[in-house]
Amino acid sequence: MHHTATTSANGPTDTPSATPGTSLPETQKRILVVLLASQVLSGVGLAAGVTVAALLAQDMLHSTTLAGLPSALLTAGSALAAVTIGRISQTRGRRPGLAAGYLAGALGGAGVVVAAALDNPGLLFISLFLYGAGTAANLQARYAGADLAAPRHRARALSTVLVATTLGGVVGPNLTAPAGHLAVALTLPPLSGLFLISSAAFALAALTLLVWLRPDPLLLARSLPAVPEAPERTGTGPATDIPQPAAHRRPGLPLGVLVMVLSQLVMVAIMTMTPVHMHDHGHSTAASGLVIALHVGAMYLPSPLTGALTDRYGPTATAAASGLTLLAAGVLAAAAPADSVLLLTLALVLLGIGWNFGLVSGTTIITNAVPLATRAKTQGMVDVAIAIAGATGGMTSGIVVAAASYPLLALTGAAFALALLPAVVVTAQKGSPRTPSSERR
Repeated sequence: MHHTATTSANGPTDTPSATPGTSLPETQKRILVVLLASQVLSGVGLAAGVTVAALLAQDMLHSTTLAGLPSALLTAGSALAAVTIGRISQTRGRRPGLAAGYLAGALGGAGVVVAAALDNPGLLFISLFLYGAGTAANLQARYAGADLAAPRHRARALSTVLVATTLGGVVGPNLTAPAGHLAVALTLPPLSGLFLISSAAFALAALTLLVWLRPDPLLLARSLPAVPEAPERTGTGPATDIPQPAAHRRPGLPLGVLVMVLSQLVMVAIMTMTPVHMHDHGHSTAASGLVIALHVGAMYLPSPLTGALTDRYGPTATAAASGLTLLAAGVLAAAAPADSVLLLTLALVLLGIGWNFGLVSGTTIITNAVPLATRAKTQGMVDVAIAIAGATGGMTSGIVVAAASYPLLALTGAAFALALLPAVVVTAQKGSPRTPSSERR
C-alpha cells in the first residue's frame, strides 16, 4: 500500500500505477477534493489560536503586555514545524509531512486544555508552541494543491486549497460560546473549549490525508517526465527555452519571500491585538469572535478570484495590490473608534484580503522559481521565514499596545505594508517573475 512513497522519488514506474486508467487532470481533481476536506477540518483548528489564545494567556497572567506571547509561540512552533514538514515532504511525500503536522497540532491542543485546567502557564506556552504545527500544516497544504497543476494554473490550484479553510475558519471562532458551554459541562475553563474542539479537528484532518491522499501529489509529480520542469532538462527543447526560467528565477524568489513575510507580519500584529483591544473597551467575546471570523473568511474566501487574477495578470500585480490593501487596513484600524464594531470589522476584512493577495502572489512566485527536485524543502524554509515574521508581529504587538496604543500598532503595520511597494515596483521594472511560457506548451 505504501510503495508509492518509497519508490516514486527514484523512478516513474510505481507512482502512476496507484491510479490505473486515471488521467492526470482527474488525479489532480481527486487530490484537490481530499485536500479541501482536510482544510475544512484544519480551519476549525486554526481558529482557536487566533480567537482565544491571547485571552487565555491574559486571564492566566493577568497582564496585557504578554497577551501577544501566545501568537508568537504559535508562529514559532509553526516555524519549526514548517522545516520538519518540508523535509518529510521532500523525502517521503506530502501525505506523511502534512499528517505529522496535524497530529502534532492535535497533541498541542490537548495540552492547552490540560494547561487551562491546571492553571499552568508554562504548560500552556509549551502546548501552544506544539499547536503551531497544525497551523504550519494548514498553510503548507497549498503547495500540495499546486504540485500537479500546470504552471499557468498554479495560482488557481493553490487558491482552491486555501479557500477550503474558509469554512472551518469562519465556523471556528463562532464556536467560542458553545465550546465554552461544553468546557464548563466538562468542568474545564470556558476558554479551553475551543481548543478541545480544535484538537479533534486537527486529528481528523490528519486521518483524512493518511487514508485518502493517494497517490501522493509531490511524488507523482516527480515521476512524470518533463512536467513541469522541462526547461530545466537540457536537450528537451529549443536552446532558447533553457535560459529563460533561470532569468526569472533569481528575482522571483526574494520578492516572493518578501511579499509573504511582510504580509504575515502586518496581519498577525494587528489581528492578534484586535480581540484584546475590543475586550478592553467592553465588547463581548462573541463580538470579537465574529470580527475574527469575518477576518479569517476574508483571508481565505477571495482565494479563487485572487488565483485567477494572479494567473491572468501576473503575481507582481497581485503583490502590489497586497501592499495597498494592507496599508488601507492599517490606517482604518487606527482611525476606527474603539466602540465601532463595524469599522473594526471592515479594517480586519481588508487586513485579511491584503494577506490573501500576498500569500497567493508570493506562493506563486516561489513555486515558479524553485525546481521540482528541491521544491518542498525550499517551500518549508520559506514558511519558516513567514512564521518568524508572524512570531515577531505577535510578540511585539502586545508590547506596542501596552506601551503606546492599538492605533499606533495599526499605523506601524500600515507603514510596513507601504514599504512593500518599492520592492514590487523595482522587480516589475526588471521583469515580472511570471511563469515562463516555455514550461508548458
